[in-house]
Amino acid sequence: MLMTICKRDGRIVDFDKNKITEAIFKAARAVGGDDRETAVRLTEEALKLLAMHYPHGGFSVEDVQDIVEKVLIEAGHARTAKAYILYRAQRTNIREAKSDLMAAVAEILKETNRENANVSNSPSAKMLQIASAASKQYYLSRVVPEQYSLAHRQGRIHIHDLDFYGKTLTCVHIPLGKLLAGGFDNGHGYIRPPKRPASATALAPIILQSSQNDMHGGQSYAFFDRDLAPYVEAASEEETYQAMEAFIYNLNSMHSRAGAQVPFSSVNLGTDASEGGRSVTRNLLLAYEKGLGRGETPLFPNIIFRVKKGINLDPEDPNHDLFRLALRVAGKRMNPTFSFMDSSFNSPFGNEVGYMGCRTRVISNLRGPEVSDGRGNLSFTSINLPRLAIESRGNIGEFYRQLGETLELAADQLLHRFHIQSHLQVKDMPFLMGQGLYLGADKLGLDEPIEDAIVHGTLT
Repeated sequence: MLMTICKRDGRIVDFDKNKITEAIFKAARAVGGDDRETAVRLTEEALKLLAMHYPHGGFSVEDVQDIVEKVLIEAGHARTAKAYILYRAQRTNIREAKSDLMAAVAEILKETNRENANVSNSPSAKMLQIASAASKQYYLSRVVPEQYSLAHRQGRIHIHDLDFYGKTLTCVHIPLGKLLAGGFDNGHGYIRPPKRPASATALAPIILQSSQNDMHGGQSYAFFDRDLAPYVEAASEEETYQAMEAFIYNLNSMHSRAGAQVPFSSVNLGTDASEGGRSVTRNLLLAYEKGLGRGETPLFPNIIFRVKKGINLDPEDPNHDLFRLALRVAGKRMNPTFSFMDSSFNSPFGNEVGYMGCRTRVISNLRGPEVSDGRGNLSFTSINLPRLAIESRGNIGEFYRQLGETLELAADQLLHRFHIQSHLQVKDMPFLMGQGLYLGADKLGLDEPIEDAIVHGTLT
């Protein structure tokens, strides 16, 4: 009599034929069957084959499943066999995902290298990485359709921030002026509008931090000079400089993001020619040039200096001195970077185009106003171009054929992710959506889906 079976982990346990019966019956029910007696009879057929092939025992779980498939097919139960094979494949995927997850966790616990330079090796950072690994496995095995999951696993495409696939959005240009002028509530009480530079630049990092905790990507101020100008107009240069210095210090020391990270922050400036706007730009650049307490180069914020003819490009322009200062600071600190408003793709929008530190550009909009404030990128997916080139073996026609297929695949995957994101509700992002940071969000109730807001976002 068959008594034992070798499990996948190597354990030898008592063999239970009822498990075969249950598996066959479950597959039959999946295709509309309800005859348990047939399942029992097929089990007996499988046992006979097992005894024939393994007279001395020593068979494994995989051996049993192979025999069951053979019995189902030879007995004419093709639909049940297909359901059984599908169930077997699903169980295999789950086991492999668990195995991969455990391996990833073990690596995280012993590894000291950092894939993301903003994530430390602290206990909270390791917890973030473990949660991230588990979330990625969940989405790949349970949510992302097989064709996209397979393309990601094979390295044909890369789904960025996979661990946040259906949880939130990537990045946003925060309407700083709106929040400072009207006040805001970040969940622990209402914050009144500021009156002085120090108050405004103390609240600006808090706003970045609060929005960051609702998202997985970067946070940006598209018009930092213009939005802060009203709060520095009556202030001295020293007061404004101290406020900007504090702003930089806070952004490099507020380890409040998941994994003990600081907010990934960017500011756009350079084209406000008012006295207040000029003071903001000048003093932020000077504080950045000086560096942190011992002269270290600040990691944040990423500074994007707008360049535009008539405002700062030419020597006769009112902000040309600020452009030259920005060049000097960039030569020392490799920051700021520069965005050119007169380029062919930016000139139709005046000086309204905002960039993220990661180079994300947000302006065109098929569903509303073409602005940067209150909008951002929803999701990213990359295509592995070197792989396509290698697989094409020098055939340019084949390369473009594969490129077309992969572009279509990536676009479909991004739309699938958008569909999932659109079912999130305002209360899932209480600051980003609840406080009306995202364009159109202030028209939505807490329990309403966010689709009408995120149609203003971009997919790349």
